[in-house]
Amino acid sequence: MQPFTYVAIYFIVWWTVLFAVLPFGVRGQHEDGEFVQGTEPGAPVKAHLWQKVLATTVISAVVTVLLFWVLSNPALQEYWS
Repeated sequence: MQPFTYVAIYFIVWWTVLFAVLPFGVRGQHEDGEFVQGTEPGAPVKAHLWQKVLATTVISAVVTVLLFWVLSNPALQEYWS
């Protein structure tokens, strides 16, 4: 496969994992009891986005490596044929 293919698949996996990781650990304003006037009560108090981006990057790298290993494994290719 071409290097661009690896980057494209990693990009798709990264965004998919990001949307799976985003809700972890988020507490809304209504849960903390701290309301900022004019905002949605369900808006997060602290989103911790940098931690989520880092976790997403690591998890996506692992998932992508496992995906390419599964796709290139001769025993699994024979099983799926």
